[in-house]
Amino acid sequence: MREEIRKFLLKIGKNVDNFLLYLSLLCVIGILFTLGYYTTTIFSIQFDRLIKSAFYFIGILHIFKTCTKFNLSKRPSLINYSEFILFLYFLAIIIANYFGIVLWKLNFEQPEWFYVGIFAVFLVEVSKSSLLFDKFYFNPTILFVLSFLFLILVGTTLLMLPNSTTDHGISFIDALFTATSAVCVTGQTVFDVSTKFSHFGQTILIILVQLGGLGIMTFTGFFGYFFTGGFSYKNQLMYTELLGENKIGSVIKTLYKIISITFLFEAIGAIIIFFNTSSNLFESFGEHLYFSVFHAISAFCNAGFSTISDGLHNPLLRFNYNLHLTIASLIILGGLGFGIALNIYTFIKRWVLNFYNRIVYRKKFIYKAWIINFNSRIILFTTFVLLLGGTIVIFILEYHQTLREHTSLWGKTVTAFFLSVTPRTAGFNTVDISNLAFPTTLLFLFLMWVGASPTSTGGGIKTTTFAIAFLNIFSIAKGKDHIEIFKRQISNESVKRALSIIALSFIVLGLAIFILSITDGEKGLMAIAFEAFSCFSTVGLTLGITSDLSDAGKIVLIFTMFIGRVGALTLLVAFIKNTRLKSYQYPTENMQL
Repeated sequence: MREEIRKFLLKIGKNVDNFLLYLSLLCVIGILFTLGYYTTTIFSIQFDRLIKSAFYFIGILHIFKTCTKFNLSKRPSLINYSEFILFLYFLAIIIANYFGIVLWKLNFEQPEWFYVGIFAVFLVEVSKSSLLFDKFYFNPTILFVLSFLFLILVGTTLLMLPNSTTDHGISFIDALFTATSAVCVTGQTVFDVSTKFSHFGQTILIILVQLGGLGIMTFTGFFGYFFTGGFSYKNQLMYTELLGENKIGSVIKTLYKIISITFLFEAIGAIIIFFNTSSNLFESFGEHLYFSVFHAISAFCNAGFSTISDGLHNPLLRFNYNLHLTIASLIILGGLGFGIALNIYTFIKRWVLNFYNRIVYRKKFIYKAWIINFNSRIILFTTFVLLLGGTIVIFILEYHQTLREHTSLWGKTVTAFFLSVTPRTAGFNTVDISNLAFPTTLLFLFLMWVGASPTSTGGGIKTTTFAIAFLNIFSIAKGKDHIEIFKRQISNESVKRALSIIALSFIVLGLAIFILSITDGEKGLMAIAFEAFSCFSTVGLTLGITSDLSDAGKIVLIFTMFIGRVGALTLLVAFIKNTRLKSYQYPTENMQL
């Protein structure tokens, strides 16, 4: 009898989960509507009362559900402890409002406290629902593509809300272009973000950048596991393919590492940016903090959005070389990929612990080998060559051009280094890109085309693809059948994929430039080619024609950004992949090349 009661109450708990999902969804829509539209004072007061009541109701249901699971679950799992945090939040806000408690001058009756709780419940319930895909058959690649499309659609809707912009209006094409640029972490805009978008609109943009940079499936997968306490076998198979993992058992650890490392580096970057920018530039401490967090996320995700007019080329920031180096470091870390970022995190953590043990416990330093796998060595070597080579060439070409305004040798060097970093899918600018020398512009096209590294937040054909293609040339010249480097042999499958990615990149870029020459040919071939390369590689740099493009031209760039972020080969695999195995093989023939 007791077991039947337990099962009955647990079933009720599941029904409560479903109810909370739909109720919190309605509340979230209402909150976004209120924040996004200009409403009367009377309406705002009535809505806040309604949200407050909904908050209490949701809080009571959540407290009941949490207590039930704690008491009835045979083994308290991760879900109990994670939801217990939210349980404490609701309990604290309810008690504080009931007794009129004020702590550290915080008024808990402000609607923001209720908004946070409702959004948190919605995140929890959506994350749980995201793991129900194992009940259906989904190609993980198609699901990956659809998640980006869904996020772009939601972002477009939110950006079209009157309160998202300062002039209370934006066309559908411009909203779609901006949302695609944010989700695809491109940074390309048809107007100045700092003046066109309100604080609410800028917040939507940076959230889209964060979700798009790491992938919405990564977020929902992580939080889904966090709030449910486990993955099904089908979930693990799906995320194994999405994350490129070789081991099913490593999926959860990989998700955790991706999220934690991202937030860690962004937090460190925000702190450094905060202390390297003068507080006199901002109206309040909150604005200063917002600027730091916004730019840290934008830099690590290789987006290039900025909340200040003209970005880092603004006269107030143009000569802040410490800020430039911080932004460049975040761009490089985000563009290297999560595997190398994890290695760097492990390295830093190890040395911090060594210094701590040395100072506190007088222990000797423990030296351990910093193991870097084959892929990481290729990525690091290629990135180093591109950064060093790009810095030297830009320094020489731009010494008497855009670098003239930087009087010191240090300033010229930092600016040249930054200019070699930013075309690698970042999009920040410390000089006027339209004033670059023609050879430098061509170098930018090359750097944008190569882009960042695999498993990173950047775009382009990727450094490993370029390295394989480059090494393949020398391998053929030496008469070898395989590519050999670092005492390893690169598989033929990797070579074929690399050559396919390069071929598809030229096809996409060629089509984009061809169509743009029809829709906006008066802008000039170099300008539209630069625009196409920038969007395909999700860079965000422009020669100044983006805002003047026709709607047809903007649509072309929207597709170019999406294909560049998702990957042309990924789209082909998603929709035309043949899963049937063939038990025969045709005779081999050599082609004349």
